[in-house]
Amino acid sequence: MDSEYYSEEYLASLNNVLREREPIHYGKASEDQGWMEAMKGELNAFDKNETWEMTDLLEGKKAIDSKWVYRIKFDRDGNIEKLKAKLVTRGDKQIKGKDYKHTFLPVAKFTTVRTLIALATAMNWKLEQLDINNAFFHGFLDEEVYMKPPKGYTGGKEGQVCRLKRSLYGLKQASRQWNLELTKFFIEHGYTQSKRDYSMFSKIENRKQTIVLVYVDDLLVTGDDTNEMEKLKTELDNAFTMKDLGEMRYFLGIEVSRSPKGTMLNQRKFILDILKSTWTEDCKPAKFPFPKGIKLSVDQGDLLEDPEIYRRIIGRLLYLNLTRPDISYSVQQLSQFMCEPRKPHLQAAIHVVKYLAGTIDWSLYYPADSEVKLSSFCDSDWGNCAFSSRSLTGYCVFLGKSLVSWKTKKQKTVSKSSTEAEYRCMS
Repeated sequence: MDSEYYSEEYLASLNNVLREREPIHYGKASEDQGWMEAMKGELNAFDKNETWEMTDLLEGKKAIDSKWVYRIKFDRDGNIEKLKAKLVTRGDKQIKGKDYKHTFLPVAKFTTVRTLIALATAMNWKLEQLDINNAFFHGFLDEEVYMKPPKGYTGGKEGQVCRLKRSLYGLKQASRQWNLELTKFFIEHGYTQSKRDYSMFSKIENRKQTIVLVYVDDLLVTGDDTNEMEKLKTELDNAFTMKDLGEMRYFLGIEVSRSPKGTMLNQRKFILDILKSTWTEDCKPAKFPFPKGIKLSVDQGDLLEDPEIYRRIIGRLLYLNLTRPDISYSVQQLSQFMCEPRKPHLQAAIHVVKYLAGTIDWSLYYPADSEVKLSSFCDSDWGNCAFSSRSLTGYCVFLGKSLVSWKTKKQKTVSKSSTEAEYRCMS
């Protein structure tokens, strides 16, 4: 969508978000009083919740390191709402079977996120966002884990370490322990966990429903039962302490703009970050998301000296594809060369970035007058892959007029005809 569809309030909010930057290490953050207060508040929360106890390190045990990570939390107007300093442990140093056993945490599928937004828009439901404070602190550890005292912490005696009683960010099992506690909370309060997406919980009472979607410590709440929504907020705050962020505006890097006509999803700030990291801020925009007539090969062109540059770009494009279906084909094609990227592959990736530079204000639009009716479309490109002869499948799913799911992927086997490729596409 063009920028004329955005309200002045939304544009002002977005400008505020784009202006701020977070420190990348403790030394830089320690120069700012605001960040020092954020770290102090985090450490006080540890002491209050008895997250650890100071003790001497037992013989044969190892203490893992930790680091501070800084994030700016914005309010609905794009102003700084909170400076968040998170202490993250070096979970990569943990030993499986000794320091942890299970790690899996279900998070909301983005298809579910988009569908929920489209549904709330079509039904004219409130769509509110909640943030659980210090979420991982609420999970209890079953294993014996030790951590070196974090920078800025003055408790305990010299030479002592922290024996963790509760989970912390970075621990292999931390997210799972937190999710178990939150799931237990919803079940005890009459909610039903979805069997299709374990991060979604719903409750129907007096012919009214409330739906909650969980992404680690960020919650989306919607439905036509406003009394239950308010009750849920109170109960969550009593159980875990949470922050009511109000109407959904900024969720996991996605900017959300809602009006009586509909809802728009945009990742403008993320695109600007991509342009900056690839030095293409002042480039001439490309007209198409993929170079015309190009056929990329696995062995043509020189290998990149630093393949991580290519991998970072593709990783960002994959995340951007959450709201930009127009780059789905490009991302699928470029993702095939992550192992040994070559110069032609990088040139094609930069072409996609230049296309984004010219379409930075485009949004995924969900109209308010949309029906609540699913429809899907699929197509195939027979024998598209030059080095495997496999066909491509492309599909999209609409909720009324709202596009909620899409994908371009290579078929698993070679199809002998275009008809066979079409049937595989629908299977």
